Amino acid sequence: MRKNLEKYLLPLAMVLGIAFHKQLSLLSPVIPYLLALMLFITYSRVSWSDIRLTRFHYILLAIQYLGSALIYLALKPINEVLAQAAMICVLTATATSAPVVAGILGGSISVTAAYSIISNLSVAFIAPLFLSLIGESETTLPFGSSFWHIFRSVMPILILPFLLTFIIQKTAHKVHTKIRSAQIVSFYLWAAALTVVIGNVTNYVRLQDDGNYTLELIIAATSLVICLLQFYLGRKIGSRFGRTIAGGQGLGQKNTVLAIWLTQTYLNPLATLGPGMYVIWQNLVNSWQIWKKKRSEEHQSG
Repeated sequence: MRKNLEKYLLPLAMVLGIAFHKQLSLLSPVIPYLLALMLFITYSRVSWSDIRLTRFHYILLAIQYLGSALIYLALKPINEVLAQAAMICVLTATATSAPVVAGILGGSISVTAAYSIISNLSVAFIAPLFLSLIGESETTLPFGSSFWHIFRSVMPILILPFLLTFIIQKTAHKVHTKIRSAQIVSFYLWAAALTVVIGNVTNYVRLQDDGNYTLELIIAATSLVICLLQFYLGRKIGSRFGRTIAGGQGLGQKNTVLAIWLTQTYLNPLATLGPGMYVIWQNLVNSWQIWKKKRSEEHQSG
C-alpha cells in the first residue's frame, strides 16, 4: 500500500511545493519537528535485538563521511555552491524508508535498519563538524562556537527521538505497540515535509533567478551521477558481505528532507538543488528496481 501511495504522493508533493512555494516558504520552521516525528515513528518499528553493527556498516559509514569530504574538496576549486550540493548528497543520512524498500526488493530489513539508525544518529555529530567548517551563515563565529550552535540545533532532532523511543519501548509496551502499528503516519509526515522543502527550494530559485541556469543544470546532473554511484558502490560492497540490496539502499537511498533542511539552514540555499533533485533520482532508481524484481518474479512464476 505504501509504495502505491508513494507513486502519487511524491509527484503531488512536488507539484504543490512548486505551485504554492510562496505560502509554503512560511512553513519552513515546522520542518525540524516533522523530521523528529518521522524518526520517532520509524525508530519504534525496529527491534533492537535484531540489530548488529558489523564491518559492513562501518565501511558504508566511511564512504558516507570520507566520501563527502573528498567530493567537496575536489569540486570546491570549480564552484563552491556545486561542492556544497555534492557534499550534502553524500553526507546526509540513510532514508528512514530504506529498510522498507530493502524488504520489498528481498533484502535484509534488519541490516538496512541498523545502518539507517546509526547513519542518522552519527550525522548529529558529524554534520555540525562539516557544516561549521564550510557553512556561510556562521562564518563570523569561531569554529568551536559555530560547531556548538549547529550541534545544539541538530542533536535534538536526530538523537531525542531515538532516546524517547527506547524509553517508551522499555516502560510503556502498549503505547510502543500502537506507535509501531502507525508507520503510515511517518510516510504522510514525509510527504508534508517534502512539500514544504520543495516550496522553499522553488521560492529561493525564483528569487535568485538571473536567466542563467547553467549552474542549476550542472548541480542536477552532478546529483544524478552521485545518486547512481552511491547505489552502485553500495550494492558492490554489499555483495562482498552477502548484503547486496542492503548495501545499495543503505548508501544510495538518502534522507533528502534532512539534507535539504541542513543545506537551507547552514549552507548556500542554492545548494539545496542537489538534494532536491536527488529526491527524484533516488525514487526513479527505486521504482526501476521494484519493477525489475516484479518482472523477474512474473517470469519465474510463468
